[in-house]
Amino acid sequence: MDLREAAFGDRPEAGVWAALGGGVRERWLAAVVLGGQGHYAAAASVLQELIVGGGLFGSLAASTLASHRRQLGGHAAARVLDGRALAMVPDDPDGPHAPDPGPDPDPDDVDVAGARVDALLGLAADAIGGGRLDEARRLHARVEPRGWRSRVRHRWLAAEIALAGGHADQAVHPAEDAAATARDAGATRHILKSDLVLGTALVVRGTPESVGRGVDLLLCDLNHTDRRGLFSLVWPTALVLANAQADRTIAGTGNMKERAENALSCVLRRADPPGRRLAARSPWIPTALLRSGEPPNADPETNFLTD
Repeated sequence: MDLREAAFGDRPEAGVWAALGGGVRERWLAAVVLGGQGHYAAAASVLQELIVGGGLFGSLAASTLASHRRQLGGHAAARVLDGRALAMVPDDPDGPHAPDPGPDPDPDDVDVAGARVDALLGLAADAIGGGRLDEARRLHARVEPRGWRSRVRHRWLAAEIALAGGHADQAVHPAEDAAATARDAGATRHILKSDLVLGTALVVRGTPESVGRGVDLLLCDLNHTDRRGLFSLVWPTALVLANAQADRTIAGTGNMKERAENALSCVLRRADPPGRRLAARSPWIPTALLRSGEPPNADPETNFLTD
């Protein structure tokens, strides 16, 4: 099993459970894959151990766990983790948990510079979720992407800041950039997330042409995320389509609310207790998607893109 291919390549649906008994790098990569599949509890167990260990992979683990908390609507909890991630970025790039030494940066940003970018972009995403757009813009401006992964995430955040500010037209270009960069890298999970961001921007933009293109893109995206079992992307993709159905007459989209419910229910069953508690308190997990016995919520707003 090539864990890099599972985490950052074309096998995001791969089974990586055996790698949880490996070294620091292997466990972090496995946790990245499990998070994409919505196995938040299993990922959290590994990531919390790595955070305690500190160093480069402690920082990367804190950023990864923060991303999973955000995906459950826990932006405030994520902010604490992202702050910890930034504080843990090693000063010494050749420290005990650094990647293999060499003159070139890691191709997937699994290095000190990448860890710093992950933490800063995470803090920017947390600020979006908290309604602090000026702070998000300042943090976003501090980031100098190097590898493909940091460039993709940087463009996601540019699109998300534009969407949060009510400027969907300004979100389309950076979302398209992110999608093109992810495709050049052959990073399936990042391609699908980029298409979710782009499809959302197009639908929110609201012109007949952009809505049609956005719905087509999201339907294709949903088929791929569903087939690969990437439930952390299935439910928000279906939710955007369900909202588009409610706002407009869109043929051929099926019962998207039910698909979003099913995927979110699966994600919540796979989450650890802290993650479920965050979802219960979050204003970003729509009450209408929660079933009896799952955590209730009082606010139907959504803000599920910040990763």
